[in-house]
Amino acid sequence: MGLLKRNPFGHILLLKRWLIRFMGAITHRRFKGFNELQIEGSEYLLNLPDENVLFVSNHQTYFADVVAMFHVFNASLSGREDSIKNIGYLWNPKLNIYYIAASETMKSGLLPKVLAYAGAVPIDRTWRAKGQEVNRQVKMSDITNIGKALNDGWVITFPQGTTKPWKPIRRGTAHIIKKFKPVVVPIVIDGFRRSFDKKGIMIKKRGILQSMEIKQPLEIDYENETVDEIVTKLEIAIEQHPSFLKVIPAEELKKAEEENKQRQWKY
Repeated sequence: MGLLKRNPFGHILLLKRWLIRFMGAITHRRFKGFNELQIEGSEYLLNLPDENVLFVSNHQTYFADVVAMFHVFNASLSGREDSIKNIGYLWNPKLNIYYIAASETMKSGLLPKVLAYAGAVPIDRTWRAKGQEVNRQVKMSDITNIGKALNDGWVITFPQGTTKPWKPIRRGTAHIIKKFKPVVVPIVIDGFRRSFDKKGIMIKKRGILQSMEIKQPLEIDYENETVDEIVTKLEIAIEQHPSFLKVIPAEELKKAEEENKQRQWKY
């Protein structure tokens, strides 16, 4: 019966282990082969508790970002420092890693459904649905499920809720932090937008230097800091605060804007 042990979402852990091994094997060369993922700060992962950890990151593709994090997290916990060399770390992966994703995205095809089983915590976005702006209330079941995932392990979230850069942090992330009081670990990624298509499935360019910087856990006063103060702290930590725009060369901003326009036209 131990082989049929389930996680809080009813996933059979044995099946999940083999799924992570399979997905990891077929995606490894996307970050160590076709492109090169430069990692910094993986040592911070080693001192984290086994549960109630929330990773907050900027977002560049639907799926490649979180797949890369699965690789880096498991490689680091297997003793590799800032490296995903040799995929032997996938033999015994950490099974209590989850990521928050829009429900409609995870239902958009066979691959997203498979990835959902690997650890998605699907939620209904309150601000956007089927490409249209909406305004609806948060589902309490979504908050409950995020709490279940945090109680069981590590959770990845992209608090901007979009792959477009410089969009504001959603206040819901700050509310989750105040409610569940997790260890909050910021991550900054780059190069994924240039490497992959918007979904993060197709390779758009090869030879791109990708980067992932894992930072020290944030110091947060869960009781006394306001939601707005936490939002600002998150924006600065994942380098998406408006102040960062002042130090980015104009040509880089123009290039990013043109890339966004091309993706919008293509998709």
